[in-house]
Amino acid sequence: FPSHDMRAGQKKADSACALCHGPIGIATLPNAPNLAGQQAIYIHEQLKNYRSGKRQNEVMNLIAKNLTDAEIMQLSTWYSSIKVTAEAP
Repeated sequence: FPSHDMRAGQKKADSACALCHGPIGIATLPNAPNLAGQQAIYIHEQLKNYRSGKRQNEVMNLIAKNLTDAEIMQLSTWYSSIKVTAEAP
């Protein structure tokens, strides 16, 4: 994905997503998923589903309904670019 999409996605995420999903995609609310490191295609498809109403969530349907295709691509690019590591206990 183009780097300008990533920067635009970060800016959009800061204004529209960070409250629930955290500033770097690690959720701040217990009922919001982590988006950092998620596959771009998954985020892209879910945002389109929220926008169309195919997937239902009161908050996400409101947020996604005004997203353009370009903004969905930018958000998907941003969140998928964040590196996440995991450790076994």
